[in-house]
Parts: sequence; structure tokens; C-alpha cells
Amino acid sequence: MDFISTFDMFKIGLGPSSSHTMGPWAAARRFLKTLRAGGTIDRVARVRVDLFGSLAKTGKGHGTDLAVILGLCDWDPTSCDPGRVHDEVARVRAESSLPLAGARTIPFERGDSVFHLHETLPFHPNALTFSATLDDGSTRAETYYSIGGGFVVQEGDDVGARAVAPDVPFPFDSAAELLRACRENSLTIPEVVLRDELTFRDEAAVREGLARIWSAMRGSAFRGAFREGILPGGLEVVRRAPRLNRSLLGDRAGAAAEGAEAWVEAVRASAGGFDATLKWVACFALAVNEENAAFGRVVTAPTNGAAGVIPATLLYRVCFHDGGDDAIAPFLLTAGSIGAVFKKRATISAALGGCQAEIGVSSAMAAAGLTQSLGGTTEQALMAAEIAMEHHLGLTCDPVGGLVQVPCIERNTMGAVKAITAAQLALEGDPARAKVSLDAVIRSMWETAQDMSVKYKETSEGGLAVQIPVNVVEC
Repeated sequence: MDFISTFDMFKIGLGPSSSHTMGPWAAARRFLKTLRAGGTIDRVARVRVDLFGSLAKTGKGHGTDLAVILGLCDWDPTSCDPGRVHDEVARVRAESSLPLAGARTIPFERGDSVFHLHETLPFHPNALTFSATLDDGSTRAETYYSIGGGFVVQEGDDVGARAVAPDVPFPFDSAAELLRACRENSLTIPEVVLRDELTFRDEAAVREGLARIWSAMRGSAFRGAFREGILPGGLEVVRRAPRLNRSLLGDRAGAAAEGAEAWVEAVRASAGGFDATLKWVACFALAVNEENAAFGRVVTAPTNGAAGVIPATLLYRVCFHDGGDDAIAPFLLTAGSIGAVFKKRATISAALGGCQAEIGVSSAMAAAGLTQSLGGTTEQALMAAEIAMEHHLGLTCDPVGGLVQVPCIERNTMGAVKAITAAQLALEGDPARAKVSLDAVIRSMWETAQDMSVKYKETSEGGLAVQIPVNVVEC
């Protein structure tokens, strides 16, 4: 069985897309690694990037062209300054040269990034090829596929084969296998996942890693809640989270702006009934995905387009229920395990499955995490995930202008609300009487994905994307 770590499902990086930004960025850095390993990186005279399928059709709106430039410069998306991204790309374009691997400068012109709008490679719609011309005229080329959630595979790898499973104590590929591991060992989902994670790192490192993920999630929500302005790309989308944030905080807004921790405490103190709580959930999700759309730092959860659902649901848990801080680790471990099952048995790529593979999966992950953290049973957590996905089946990916903005940002608010509702239903429900299992709904999702027209799979050729004329501004 494959093992997918919680830290594989939750990656810290930059927006706006895990498959179209973070994946190509990672592929560029892997290409550099290949050149280094072959001893040819100092002989590279020129680099060309060919983008295919969905990467070509929506790449400019998703920042794919920026990502490959920064990746070839060997910038680290987990630690680089987001505020320098556009300036660096502008410099490369103005000077028609880039510092390959952050060192030797080589020519790089706009024509060195080629968008093949009418060509899709067989393995996956998100494909790109890097070609390096060496000083003797020979060429080194590699093709990579960005398969969703920032995961990348290379052409020539045996991508269809099952990986050899690490020696984890509780391997699982399905919800049924996860449930069996919990029942046979009298463990909860987060306890099972923690023991698997301990195969690779000690408990202190696991806790530190989870804290880092939570800090990044909370930080993206905080920044988005206070950062005014219009999102880049040409749609002229005004950030809405700051207005909601100010309205809900009232006279606490000044103190809340001092930092993420102060903001969370202010949110806790401002809670005032169902309407206010619902508005806060919307604010949390909007804030994260407005940051994502502006090339800010977020956490794939499991993707960037759906990066707001889990932070919004977890902030709801932290701010509006007792023992919120203690709930973070079990929430994330549980959510990560559900995401891993979806990735193994279906997809988390909108280019393969539509938005059900992003918002739907994130909502299912959040629902299970919330249910577990509120004291639900393993069966109830799996039931919550099933309910959440059941009501996202068939959701298409139709980004207007190829941007992760309309309808993507609002969809995160809907995903979070559905996750909370699914958790509430599961906590009051009897899983033994459930008619549909989580594994069954995952099968249905995958069958739906296969039947879905390609124009609804992150191509901007169907749905809302063709209803609103827009000129995408290159970032």
C-alpha cells in the first residue's frame, strides 16, 4: 500500500494553484536537481519550457509562467518572500535572462515559455517539459506531470505501479481499511495516523510539523482578514474578507491587527450567535483564498484552490468550541488521512475530476477532522466525510479567466459550511444506519470525474468561465 503522510497532504507554499503554480515550481526545481546529478548544470546555455493541456489553457491566470521562472531560479516556495515574487519575475522578463539555480545567468525570453493550447499529453492534463540546451548544442529534456495538491511525477517513472509501502504499522488505502485498523487496535483515527507518522519522525517533530501547518493556515487567514485591495489578474475582484472582519470585530479591530494570536482571541471574544458565527466562517475562508489569489503564502489543503475550507473549519473549532487549541493536532491528522484516501482511490486534481476533487475533498477532510475533534467516533468521522462529499458530487471546475477567483473563492465558504453541517449531522447520527459509505461516495466521485466533459475540468472552456468575458492580465 502507498503511504501518504499528513505532511504530504498539507504543504506550505504560494498561491494561487497547487497544480498550476506549486507543481510546476516543484518540477522546475526537480529538473535543476537532474541537471546537477548529471553534472551538466554549469554547461546549460538555454532553457525552454513547454506547457500542455490545462497548464497551457489556464496557466497564465494561475501563474504557471511565474512558477517555472522562480523554480528555475531555485527559489523555495516555503520560505521565499511573497512580496518579491513579482519583482523578480519582472526583472527576468525585462532583462531577458535568469539566474539558473540562483547562480549563473543565462538568456531567457518570453518565447522560452511555450503554451500548447491544443495539445494534451496522455498521462495527465497538467504536463510540462523542460529542455536544456548545453554548450555543445546537445539537449537534455524531462517531462513532468503536476497531478494535484503540489504532487509531481516524472515521465519515465513507473507511475502506474504501486509504491513499495514503508513499514508503517497501520497501512490503509480505503476508509474501510482505516476503520478496521481503528477497531482492531482500539485506536482513534488520529492515533492510527500518529503511529504511522512516527515511523519517519519522532513525536516532537510530528507535533512541531503540525504546529507549523496550523501557524501557516492561521497566518494566511489573518493576513487576508486585514489586507485591503483588488486582486490581480484583470477581474477587478475586491477583497471582501477585510470588510467582514472589521464589521464583526467592531472596536476590537485595532488590537486584533497586532498579530494572528491577538486576532484569534478577538474573534473568540466577539462571538455573538448563529449569524455572527456563519459570517466568521465565511470571513475565514474568504481571507485565505483572497491571499491565495494574490500569490500569498497558504497551505495546500489538499489544494490551493481549496485552501480556505480546512482553515475556516478549524478556526471555527478553535474559536467557537471549548478546548479549541487541543483540537488542532487530531483535526489535522484526521483530515490528512481522509485526503490520502481520496488521493489513492480517486483524485485531488481539478484537471482530472473538476472542483469536486478540490472543494469536495477539502470539505470531506474538514468534516471528518471537525467530527473527530468534537469527540465523535471513528464511524461518525467517516460518516461526516461521506456526507460532505455526497453534496459536492459533480461540481465542475470553471474558473473565469483561468484565475483562482471566480467562483473559486466563494466556493471555499460553501465547502466550510457544508463541512460543519456534515459534522453536526454525523455527531447526531447513527453510522450503522447510513445508506452510503465513504468508500462508495469516493467511487461515485471518480466515476463522475471520468464521465465529466473535459471542458469542465479546469480549462476555462465551459460553465461560468464562458459566461463572463475577461482579458486576463499577465502577472
